Amino acid sequence: MTALRAVLVDDERLARVELRRLLAEHPEVEVVGEAADAPAARDLLAALGEAGTPPDVLFLDIQMPGETGFDLLASLEAVPPAVVFVTAYDEHALRAFEVSALDYLVKPVAPARLAAAVARLEPADEPPAETDRQPPEAGYLTADDRVFVKDGDRLHFVRLGNVRLFESEGNYVRLYVGRETPLVLRSLNQLEERLDPAVFFRASRRHLLNLEHVTGLEDWFGGALRATLDGGETVELSRRAAQRFRERTSL
Repeated sequence: MTALRAVLVDDERLARVELRRLLAEHPEVEVVGEAADAPAARDLLAALGEAGTPPDVLFLDIQMPGETGFDLLASLEAVPPAVVFVTAYDEHALRAFEVSALDYLVKPVAPARLAAAVARLEPADEPPAETDRQPPEAGYLTADDRVFVKDGDRLHFVRLGNVRLFESEGNYVRLYVGRETPLVLRSLNQLEERLDPAVFFRASRRHLLNLEHVTGLEDWFGGALRATLDGGETVELSRRAAQRFRERTSL
């Protein structure tokens, strides 16, 4: 089995040494780099990504000089790896799980807790689940990709397949995911260019919808269509979009 690539980010050198020692008991994990603060971690993650060897998991401290671990995650442009927070404080646990961290370990790290966190990681060479559609072109973000979304003081770690609707609001786009509706500073055009068109369909100038969340369609005025989503929203597909949708989905 190919080892899981791990990066350690902690401003305390002794903490990194101890975590390396504990991880040495897990041959399925290979530590490929360390960083003592957020800027160094960003540089390291960028270098590993450019080399084609991005890490599978980030063991991340929260309280660090300058930027916190949460700040680091919010600043990453690329989709981050799985995150295991390793911190001396337990009061950040709720926020950690709000950003869908894989696990939250409190120092000193107990070997059994670390083993449980490692067990939750997916093997790096595990084949992707089979689907009935062809994989998207290189560069597209798929429904299975996760992205960090910063909305004010809150961070959301969102699986794109769970986003049922993107709605343009001026220079921002509102995401509809579960009961949350965070805003991101992006244009709808920018998002559309990055998302897999096999899943995400441009319904109008203001709306980009996830086809997997469409529960109903009905003819609408002037040749348009109206889609109903499983969250209860209704979205009108413009006449041109409706034509593209019919051509794409007809037998």
